[in-house]
Amino acid sequence: MNVSRLFHRAPVSAAIALACLAVYALTAMQAKSLTNPVWGSTLGTRMVLYGPLASGAEWGWLRTIAAAFLHVDPTHIFVNLFMLALIGTEVERFVGSGPYVLVYGAGVLGSSASVLAMNFDTPTAGASGAMYALMGVLVAVAYRRRTDLRAPLALVVLNVVFSLVTPGVSLWGHLGGLLVGAAAAWPVTSPRAATRSIGAVVALLAAAAWVVVELSTGYPQVVPTGIIPQALPTMWIDTIV
Repeated sequence: MNVSRLFHRAPVSAAIALACLAVYALTAMQAKSLTNPVWGSTLGTRMVLYGPLASGAEWGWLRTIAAAFLHVDPTHIFVNLFMLALIGTEVERFVGSGPYVLVYGAGVLGSSASVLAMNFDTPTAGASGAMYALMGVLVAVAYRRRTDLRAPLALVVLNVVFSLVTPGVSLWGHLGGLLVGAAAAWPVTSPRAATRSIGAVVALLAAAAWVVVELSTGYPQVVPTGIIPQALPTMWIDTIV
């Protein structure tokens, strides 16, 4: 597989992939484990999305962004980056890198906000909330191109079903990302550059406001600052098929 061709004219997607790989390598080295790079790593425990800590402890609200670059094992990061290379690059080339990075950020924040709303006390990590947002935009890309919608719609349905039936997968993270992507899809794929940019900015601001609301109205708990205790619930991963 020619990686450079996959990411051709998709510099933001390439940068996101490199950032995810770098974080995984650092956390795995700190934890001395490829299969448990979060709890054994000081970086990983600072990045993981966990409501009580996102409400004001170390790294705080930054976790709503950072967690999208954190992955829990080789399969988790491989699948997410594979989908980024297939879906993200296609969307980026169609809408442009500027609107794309904003929509990606909106997907990350929308996914995090949904997790905070529905799974406040469940640690979550992964990039696929943003992938679900991009899947929503991909459907609009196919419509704009007047190509067959069955493939992108089937991709969305398959992944939603996977999220519903698979234990330990962040359903709410996925649905939050998909909601943001679906809401932004039409303006972000507009033939007019100004409409694409405005739509992407609005999506990002709306998702950020959602995060602020959830962090303001959540139920903070007393949790020690720093390393997350091993007694926390099993982490749900934000993954995709």
